[in-house]
Amino acid sequence: MSSIGFIGLGRMGAGMCARLCAAGLPVIVHDVSTDAVRAMAAQGAEAADSALDVAHAAQIVLVSLPTPDIVHEVLLGPNGVADGRAVEIVVDLSTSGPAMAKRLDAGLAANGIASFDAPVSGGVAGARDGRLSLMASGPEASWPQVEPVLSHFGKLFYMGEAPGAGQTMKLINNLLGAVAIAVTAEGMTMGIKAGLDPARMIDVLNQSTGVNSATRDKWPRAVLPRTFDFGFAAALSHKDMRLCVEEAEALGVHLALGAQVRDLLGRVLEEVGPDADFTAMAKVVEADAGLDPERPA
Repeated sequence: MSSIGFIGLGRMGAGMCARLCAAGLPVIVHDVSTDAVRAMAAQGAEAADSALDVAHAAQIVLVSLPTPDIVHEVLLGPNGVADGRAVEIVVDLSTSGPAMAKRLDAGLAANGIASFDAPVSGGVAGARDGRLSLMASGPEASWPQVEPVLSHFGKLFYMGEAPGAGQTMKLINNLLGAVAIAVTAEGMTMGIKAGLDPARMIDVLNQSTGVNSATRDKWPRAVLPRTFDFGFAAALSHKDMRLCVEEAEALGVHLALGAQVRDLLGRVLEEVGPDADFTAMAKVVEADAGLDPERPA
């Protein structure tokens, strides 16, 4: 088994990396947070002082980072992964968008490094429990080396060799997931204003054709109890929706609903706060209808 590097030990990255450690794989890690690195070292990982040090030691380097610009800097910036002596394959687990995936592929190829984009879906719990879905694209000849590593994270979907194919699939998934939250917020707000019990409404929807990922998971776990802590930041969701709308426009596809949800998420960041969960879309919709967001009934 090749040595594996893991850069980015945030909420998603830490869960995925911990699974590699638990499987007894040789993992070398780096993060800007020394506490995150220390926590992973306690689980058996080897700590590295920089991203470049990871790439000097590991043949396969995985990155899980918050924004496309950070991914680009870590991989192709000064003293980035591309300058590593050992690295042969890079896998971007972040949601960076198809355009960035193509830039990364070209930049890494110039250094003789194979590039995969393999964004994930399933949240923090999915990362921890190995129940993510991964949408991967990259060179088929290198897939047999990558597949057994990624299989520790969940179910794999190989989308083909074209750089960015996995990213496109992930943006489509996130489009549907975010729209589901927004439209569920509208329907629930309408019912609450009409005097319906929100918990009973969710029971009805989950047994009917209105069921979706928001009614099944987000409302019972984070909206009905008014905790708004499902585990995905509104800022990241807003970034994903912006990328999705931009990529669709480049393809000549107008995402009317996508643009509206992008703007709704922008309002969440302004009105609820920069640390808000993406389920706080419901708060904004409720407030627009004149409901007290914390006392919907």
